[in-house]
Amino acid sequence: MMAGLLQKEDFDELLKWIGGRRKFRLLYKITRDGCSAPTFHSKCDGKGMSVTVLSNPSDTVYGGFTSQSWTSAGAYVPDPKAFLFQLKFNGKSSYKQFAIKPEKIAYAVYCHSKYGPTFGDGYDLFTFSGNLTACNGEFKFEKGCSLDNTYNMKGTDYSAFANGNLQVKEMEVYQVDDCDMNDPLEIPWRRTPEWTTRLMQELKEEIENYKPLEQLKIQQTKILLIGQIGAGKSSFFNTINSIFRGYVTSQACSGTAEHSLTTQYRSYQVRNGPSRKPLNFRLCDTRGLEEGQGIEAQDVCYILDGHTPDKYVRQKNKTHITKICHCLYTEICRVVSFALPSLFTQFNPSLPLSSDIPGFIKAPKLKDRIHCVAFVLDASSVDIMSEQMLEKIKKLQTAMNQRGLPQVVLLTKIDKICASLQDDVGLTYYIPTAQEYVDKVSEMIGLPRSHVIPVKNYESERELNDNINILNLLAMQQILHFADDYLYNYLDDLDNEQIGTAD
Repeated sequence: MMAGLLQKEDFDELLKWIGGRRKFRLLYKITRDGCSAPTFHSKCDGKGMSVTVLSNPSDTVYGGFTSQSWTSAGAYVPDPKAFLFQLKFNGKSSYKQFAIKPEKIAYAVYCHSKYGPTFGDGYDLFTFSGNLTACNGEFKFEKGCSLDNTYNMKGTDYSAFANGNLQVKEMEVYQVDDCDMNDPLEIPWRRTPEWTTRLMQELKEEIENYKPLEQLKIQQTKILLIGQIGAGKSSFFNTINSIFRGYVTSQACSGTAEHSLTTQYRSYQVRNGPSRKPLNFRLCDTRGLEEGQGIEAQDVCYILDGHTPDKYVRQKNKTHITKICHCLYTEICRVVSFALPSLFTQFNPSLPLSSDIPGFIKAPKLKDRIHCVAFVLDASSVDIMSEQMLEKIKKLQTAMNQRGLPQVVLLTKIDKICASLQDDVGLTYYIPTAQEYVDKVSEMIGLPRSHVIPVKNYESERELNDNINILNLLAMQQILHFADDYLYNYLDDLDNEQIGTAD
């Protein structure tokens, strides 16, 4: 719970000092609960780690941390992890940590039923005893500080620590607890606008109105979806298609099977539902990556460079019979096409791709090429991805990098890695588990974390869901931005060539 004296950056600094993934819960606040030792103990005893924070009229904020529970025992409690700290001095940020002296660990905090939070032997920081009432909005803690007895103040004296007095406007005690990886954070780990129906409509309109760079005179950008079988490539197209159609669709074949359900290269249009007008990008789907089979690296390069016609099917050509059939087919095409040319202008998908087959784009233009690649990975299976599969992806990345192609990762099935997301994917950017998987995939694939985008495809749903829509529209927005980056680089190259020619 982050309400009261501290801002997000203050909690972040405390977390650096405390360590680990933690959450804070406000237990006690003197302006709310009263400045009373019995009340403090009733609310804070036995609660484990805690942070005590004080704020004075000079807007100086300071306090102490202990990893041990407060008690009413009337005894010192040892704590090697305890420390004092300062967060502000005279209204300005001043992040300072004062660790306990090794020889004084036994005197870290003093617990007494008649005392408020008390730190150190002597005492370094004594808050109050008994019951106090505010005067003009201020509480006067009379005992004061005997700094540097137990905690190493590094030369910081009473005046520099607390303005030389213990008159406070507020004191708060926060419980510091271990954070369950499925517990939502107070602040999202990746910031996005507030998720509302209005945001969803704005994202839809932005993508509907998207156009590639006007100077390059291409109507659509092309996005290649590539990934392991069952990861959700085709389902991502179906999901984006559903959002703009206005109902859940299944235009592309999707599901689970031993081998890829996608058997041909498809360059799918996404159409606006009411107008049926195609949007200015295509999602290109192809066979899934498999160990020992699946789409071949050479086929991917053909696709990247724009040689591959729509509806192309790659079949392995290992037997002599297949080679003979290929030769016979080519000869028949040559003879018969004179009489029936319209029958042979479309690519025959039953034969291996080569420059001799009708439909092969021998001189592809910019509009034929891929402008951004989206690797589609199943979040629930990244931990068991084989070295062979990772090596295959790395090899493809090398070909993409040579062509200057931007890459993203669509991390699908995030609802399978976190129970909280099964009910509401709107929590995606608040769930630490999702962040953990994004970080893990970023390191595996070698892309910046901002290039790894968690998504959830329509799978069991029969009706559209605003949060699923927003999650996928944010992904689509980023992909189109990256495709534009490629086009800007292409435009820069053209400009440089013209300058070079002029010189």
